[in-house]
Amino acid sequence: MSSTTTARTARRRTLRIAAAALTAAAALTLTACAGSEAAETKSASRTGLGKTAAESSRTGSSAAAQGSDVQAGSGAQTDAQAGSGAKTHADAGAAGQHSGSAHGGAAKGASPVRTQPLPDGSKAEIYRLGAQHYRAKIVHGGSVLATLEAKEHDAGLDANDMFIVLTLDGQVQSWMGGGHQGPGTFKLAGGWTAKVTKIGELRYRAQILGHDGAVYGTLETNQHDTGLDANGVYIVLSNGGVISAHL
Repeated sequence: MSSTTTARTARRRTLRIAAAALTAAAALTLTACAGSEAAETKSASRTGLGKTAAESSRTGSSAAAQGSDVQAGSGAQTDAQAGSGAKTHADAGAAGQHSGSAHGGAAKGASPVRTQPLPDGSKAEIYRLGAQHYRAKIVHGGSVLATLEAKEHDAGLDANDMFIVLTLDGQVQSWMGGGHQGPGTFKLAGGWTAKVTKIGELRYRAQILGHDGAVYGTLETNQHDTGLDANGVYIVLSNGGVISAHL
């Protein structure tokens, strides 16, 4: 083979090798670019997910905070409602108290069940306060001179030698005179005998004795007069030791 032909063949091989090298380099460059773009895409994807998660976390925290605020607001409203309820109960209690006072005032200002004239020209206004509970006001010229109250036992009064008995069933018996000054033993109307003793200052006791001398009842004053219905015989013992009876 001639030298010229050998040289041409060598140049062709060199060009093919160079072209192949260029092709390989281009392929490597493309591969490298593709890998870089994929890495960037993957990184961007990760960044986006991380951002989304962070935003979601912030959004959840905000929502939780808002929910907490809502609950706090609701709790405050509940407390306010509870306060309103307490005030309502307090108002109801106050209204109940005012109502009770009004009823008490009405009871005090109630009308008497009846009015009864007395021997000295005065009158007794009789009020029913309850079962076996009566009050009698002795009134003269529009003024209340005295008050008797029968509760759990009869009541009696010596009003300047006018004697009055108020019984548990609201009956009033009155008479003038007939008193005996104790201490002592005295015959009374209806066959009774009274044995009066002094037991202290403005304190007297009267034992009511039957025909056989047995004690059938006792009257005792304690700084106020007292009275008794002894089987239809009305007896008054004053805190000064005066005793009187009337059929």
